[in-house]
Amino acid sequence: MRERLLGGLTPRIFLRRHWQKRPLFVRGAAGADERVVAVRELLSLAARDDVESRIVERRGARWHTQHGPFARARPARRGWTLLVSGVNLHSRAADRLLRRFSFIPQARLDDLMVSYATPGGGVGPHIDSYDVFLIQGPGRRKWTVWDCARKTYVCEPGDLLYLPPGVKHDGVALEPGFTYSVGFRAPRGAELGAAFLDWLHERGLPDARYRDPDLAPAAAPGRIPDAMIDYAAKLLAHIRWSRADVATFLGGYLSAPKPHVVFGPSAARRGAWLRLDTRTQLLYSGASFFINGEAFAVQARARAAMRELADRREIAAPRLASQARLIGEWRRAGWVRLEKRHG
Repeated sequence: MRERLLGGLTPRIFLRRHWQKRPLFVRGAAGADERVVAVRELLSLAARDDVESRIVERRGARWHTQHGPFARARPARRGWTLLVSGVNLHSRAADRLLRRFSFIPQARLDDLMVSYATPGGGVGPHIDSYDVFLIQGPGRRKWTVWDCARKTYVCEPGDLLYLPPGVKHDGVALEPGFTYSVGFRAPRGAELGAAFLDWLHERGLPDARYRDPDLAPAAAPGRIPDAMIDYAAKLLAHIRWSRADVATFLGGYLSAPKPHVVFGPSAARRGAWLRLDTRTQLLYSGASFFINGEAFAVQARARAAMRELADRREIAAPRLASQARLIGEWRRAGWVRLEKRHG
């Protein structure tokens, strides 16, 4: 299945030859009947305030962007595009498509964005700072890619175009249709550093206030006092961390839901199959586990099954019978669901 998705390449060969190196175009990668949502369903998602959406309209040589929610959005005949992020959080079909790329660590997978465009629609030439797989749904779209040379691809239903970061590209709809974009997380250094320092601060970074009761009159008012520099140096010397601290921080940081994601209690069903909610992120590192931004521990005998749940996002419920109390809490939070059958 993955060899078809990647044009006959195994994931290992794809990662070695193309990942963050050069584009790949695959004809018929996902099958011509790949459908995630209908237009009315996408418009319904775009009307919600817990869903990120935008409309891009092409007027002459310019693109005009509006951000949702859109209570009464209607597609224009030409040059109109609706983009909805995180459709995998609300659609089982979208989540299944996203999980076909699970040869990439889930900590790197971001979401599945769905765009619907009328003829001439698009967002204009642009460069992404992250990897992206573009899978064509119903309809056709012409892509122009500026890699080493300018290339064009007419994507028909089921075709796939992979683009590494930094490659300029432009997609224009040839007829009304969908494009499914699999995006990846690539945290910036400054963003990661700020979040990590906040995490350290929450765990006991001293909050002492500078005092100078023996202050003498300043002979040079513009000079920073040595005592203040010494105080800051002593205080900041307390900022220490280990590799284990970094792993714990990353587990919470990478599994945390986006701010607009809201969970509700799952239906009280009986079943023998445990499945993660599409909005849930379960990650692990060694014996440490993280779900939706929270760290938790399990007994040694249950770790293999918990890792399987994280990797496959589903498992036979009896495999985690020893964690019934924890699973019960997750069910009440809406993080997992019990279902009657595997399918």
